[in-house]
Amino acid sequence: MKPESITTTDWKILKEKYPKDLEKIIKKLNQNYPVQYLIGDVDFYDCPIKVNENVLIPRFETELLVDKLIHRLQKIKLPNPKIIDLGTGSGCIAIAIKKNIECNMTAIDISDKALCTAKENALLNHVDIHFMSTKMEEMNLEGFDIIISNPPYVAIEEPVGKETRYEPQNAIFAENQGLYFYQIILEKVSKLPTKPHLVAFEIGMNQGLQIETLKKNLLPDYQISIEKDYQNRDRFIFLERINNEHN
Repeated sequence: MKPESITTTDWKILKEKYPKDLEKIIKKLNQNYPVQYLIGDVDFYDCPIKVNENVLIPRFETELLVDKLIHRLQKIKLPNPKIIDLGTGSGCIAIAIKKNIECNMTAIDISDKALCTAKENALLNHVDIHFMSTKMEEMNLEGFDIIISNPPYVAIEEPVGKETRYEPQNAIFAENQGLYFYQIILEKVSKLPTKPHLVAFEIGMNQGLQIETLKKNLLPDYQISIEKDYQNRDRFIFLERINNEHN
């Protein structure tokens, strides 16, 4: 019997994939195990993306971040921009951008297991991405035109959905009330001799004003745009260098 928590379409896929193990599958679903991991892939911005317990499951909000960035890049018209995705996870952001924008794409993550999945997804989507295993704190951001990141941003003490306990916790939670990685990235950008044209973030819905304060202190030469998700909550930040000129 189909659990109420999943769609008819997903149930059909599961029945085809696990015809002899449906009781085990139902038990897992009733324990809030993510259906995306059981199916093994998701559609993200028209890109097939493999997912497993080594990577965060891509969300609709992150699709919207990608869509907004792609439209901005189409307006800016930088020739073959150098873009970096910080904390790439499954690679979904980097892959979707690379499939839609002619660019030089780099993607980093601290997890080698996540990078293995991201590399599989790049092959699956026939895109060329330079993947690196490194910490955000150690990455040299010099020379990049565009920086994008959906970093861990949930405060350690903040309650989350039960299903997230199966996802990599270091991709969800961050210190300093969830602001740790935003501060690291903005501090790095502030020290660059040649700064990027654009920095794009997905954020927690209550973090916009705090990140705006960080920007005022660290990047006064950037204008900020805080934008909404589908539920009309603050979810995205775009920092664009004032008086942008091609270097």
